Amino acid sequence: MFTNDRRQAERTGRHGTPRSQYLQELVTQFQNTNNEEAKEKIVAHLANFAYDPYNYAFLRQLNVLELFLDCITEPNEKLVEFGIGGICNACADPANAAVVFQCGGIPLVIQCLSSPARNTVNYALGALYYLCNGSFKEEILKPEVVELIEKYAATDTSVSFRNLANAFLDAHVKQR
Repeated sequence: MFTNDRRQAERTGRHGTPRSQYLQELVTQFQNTNNEEAKEKIVAHLANFAYDPYNYAFLRQLNVLELFLDCITEPNEKLVEFGIGGICNACADPANAAVVFQCGGIPLVIQCLSSPARNTVNYALGALYYLCNGSFKEEILKPEVVELIEKYAATDTSVSFRNLANAFLDAHVKQR
């Protein structure tokens, strides 16, 4: 699951593509295609790489976090879902969270809380859990955001919404 340089060399082999090059190829494919389905698959693939700390520096170097944020602004709900999924996977790392914040991504993540797609809401709740610390806390803990998360905490329709929302509230909202 989590990779290090030695394990990556073993898995890649002598004739394999180095991770940074492979990720660059994915980014280039995304940028060069107009096919929505291809874009969805590429962003989903990039989001899967975003969970592994081994890839964090590559993702920052290749501006993949910015690509994820751009996807959140698209009308294609699958691109939104996979974009916020990538942010959720990567933002546990403080350097990645800082990139999301510096690029104005906090409002985009908050906006995902109102998505009709369940996975998008789950990823947004997870991302906000990790993003809500230090200098980002004030932007996230606005009354309207906390109120929406409290609604998810009280929902009977989705156990995952309720659990993620309660975890967020327990960790970040003191008056509980």
